Amino acid sequence: MYGSTMAVSDPMFLDKTNPELWNSIGRFSKDVTKSYRAAGISDRTAELVNLRVSQINGCAYCLDLHARKALEAGESLQRITLLRTWDECGGLFTEEECAALAIAEATTDLPIPDERIAAVASARLVLSDEQVAAIQWIAIAMNAFNRISILSRHPVKERELDTTGK
Repeated sequence: MYGSTMAVSDPMFLDKTNPELWNSIGRFSKDVTKSYRAAGISDRTAELVNLRVSQINGCAYCLDLHARKALEAGESLQRITLLRTWDECGGLFTEEECAALAIAEATTDLPIPDERIAAVASARLVLSDEQVAAIQWIAIAMNAFNRISILSRHPVKERELDTTGK
């Protein structure tokens, strides 16, 4: 296997290696934010989607970043902690948030077509088409950022616990 005898190398930060591509995905992210806000999706719901996608992908850097952003957007520590089990939490998450989280999971896991279609169809009973599309774009963007951070091995820095997100 290629590289099996090589020592573990220092991280190669994709954002530093190709800053023009990093900047373009940053602009894309800003456009996604404009789109979801125009569709009536709150920053708080968007951060729940970002967190759920990052949980699925196992991106520690993005989990740390978006947990802080969720707190800044007014999310509670309890809901962040329980997010992985959102579908088992009774009324802790709203019907709209549950629809958004189901879309996030379907967009990230890419289950068999019938399951993916069912997740979107169920969400369309609660959310507008514009909102469903905006949530899919949030998840698509987060999946891209997760892969950049995972491949770059972006480090997570230790912080003091601050439930305000700062």
